[in-house]
Amino acid sequence: MSAAAASSPGAPNTPATDEPVIVGALSPSRAGDYMTCPLLYRFRVVDRLPERPSPAAVRGTIVHSVLERLYDLPAGARTVEAALDMLEPQWERLLREEPGHAAMFDGEEDLARWLEQAREMVRRYFTMEDPRRLEPAERELYVEAVLDGGLLLRGYIDRLDVAPTGEVRVVDYKTGSAPGPEFEARALFQMKFYALVLWRLHGRVPRLLQLMYLGDGEVLRYSPDEHDLRATERKLWALWRAIERSLTTGEWRARRSRLCGWCDHQSICPEFGGTPPPLPERHPGDTLATTRRPRGTAADEF
Repeated sequence: MSAAAASSPGAPNTPATDEPVIVGALSPSRAGDYMTCPLLYRFRVVDRLPERPSPAAVRGTIVHSVLERLYDLPAGARTVEAALDMLEPQWERLLREEPGHAAMFDGEEDLARWLEQAREMVRRYFTMEDPRRLEPAERELYVEAVLDGGLLLRGYIDRLDVAPTGEVRVVDYKTGSAPGPEFEARALFQMKFYALVLWRLHGRVPRLLQLMYLGDGEVLRYSPDEHDLRATERKLWALWRAIERSLTTGEWRARRSRLCGWCDHQSICPEFGGTPPPLPERHPGDTLATTRRPRGTAADEF
């Protein structure tokens, strides 16, 4: 259990035990990659090919940073004006860390439009809930749990709210628009992943999973139960076995979808006439992501 997870409300106060044998690891992002396109998973996890930052993804990072830091303020100071005042400093901070992000924009006007879109998402958040009435138990919480059999699940939870009665609400901010009914199950998969990790850590199923879509102001809520989470666990094991088969056979099928338009790897994808590079050399006994996340590693790197 990570230090962050161990300090969460409701964490059992038990002594450390021997580390379990880890057969592999999944985060919601990487699990989603394989379900979307096994070849994309290969490019990101096996080949570790570089990708260009997208304005949409970076905007999401900035908005998340603002909403995380908003709750550092006293309750009465959590106003829309205070949140908007944080936005450009957070962009400047990120730019100091990743100066290459400046190349995403075609001049000052393009950057100004992008910043205004981020401001609009921050404003919309205040139409969805009143942060002056909330005191989150955790923000940007890193959690991990090992399933029986050695599959390590890990990820970041945007916000964890805990009621005085101990009931837990898992909150995730999305800077896109809410999906249609046919895609709701896929959207909830990430939240059930987090709920499963929390359940395995603390023995209690979260009361509510809440997705907040800042692109259009919609909120998707779901109350899981143990049946849901056991089904999610079975799905993750099936997914990991499929990944292991791909590792053994070297077959990573490309799957065309509407998401291909945002993929950096079309030039080497068979669906678009490309040829993937040779697979990196692997040795007997090699597995993927068998160690704990090193400190300072970004969430999407595992």
